[in-house]
Amino acid sequence: MSAAKTLDALRREIDQIDTEIHELIRRRTKVVETVRDLKKGQPIKIRPAREDEILYRLVAEHSGNFPKRELTRIWRELIVATLSFEGPFSVAVYGNDDDDGCRNLARDFYGSYSPMTVFPSARRVIETVQSHGATLGVLPLPRPDDKEPWWPHLVGQNEDAPRVIARLPFAGPGNGRDANAEAIVICPVDREETGRDRSWLLIEAEDQPGLTPVVAAMKKAGFSVRFKANWRDQQAGGPWLYLIEVDGFFGAQDRAVSRFVEALGSPVNRVVCLGTYGIPLSAEELAPAPEKKPAARSKRKTVAKPKRAPSSKVKSTPASRKRRS
Repeated sequence: MSAAKTLDALRREIDQIDTEIHELIRRRTKVVETVRDLKKGQPIKIRPAREDEILYRLVAEHSGNFPKRELTRIWRELIVATLSFEGPFSVAVYGNDDDDGCRNLARDFYGSYSPMTVFPSARRVIETVQSHGATLGVLPLPRPDDKEPWWPHLVGQNEDAPRVIARLPFAGPGNGRDANAEAIVICPVDREETGRDRSWLLIEAEDQPGLTPVVAAMKKAGFSVRFKANWRDQQAGGPWLYLIEVDGFFGAQDRAVSRFVEALGSPVNRVVCLGTYGIPLSAEELAPAPEKKPAARSKRKTVAKPKRAPSSKVKSTPASRKRRS
């Protein structure tokens, strides 16, 4: 067979595979439509933990030359495209002319065609999400030296208060101008546990116990601390606020809180969970995985059939028949 004929045959095979992929996408969409009907009445239909688990599983099972980052991007587009017909879906993003990191991260994770509105202040992003002007918001990752941090504005008294649900980038840095950009996603929904989570805890205290004693007490209570920051409104006064990021999924009745308060030894107004997120995929997880070889079939052992024992039956003869009669 000539090279041209071989190429034609391979291209036909690719076309056939594309047709099968398209059919599977259509089937997947019909299933999602059924899910949409079952979730009628829910104002916000996204399940961030479920979305993360899909990507964790795909990356863990993947092998071969197709890049894992691009694989996750395909599935993110699938997930977000179907979200859009489950109900209204839009994104509020922090950004300005000098800082488009959040916008690029949002576009990578929440789809090429999702409606996005850019706001020059983090406070506006939070207010827009809280008033349901956007489904979710994307904000820059906090730093310990932020002069006016946005995270104190997440403390709310009602169910509409946005909570942390994701950290970006989820599958490695994008191709924007700032390859080191990182962001937090907020939305007024509760996350479920995935088994690889981190939680944001806010501690409010009238006195200033200090960041070092707070972290020490957290560790003594059994928390593994990943990030820490504190802030107080210097103009209006008020309580000291401490943001502590810890490993694990923080439940509403976590007993470690009482151990923390006891270890701190100074009054605490409250400890609030500002949300949780699934830990992004690591560089090791996104590294190429060799093609998995099909399991070798085990050779069947030939089992020798046991020899049949001599029959104990006595042949019927005319004489014996006569005796039995």
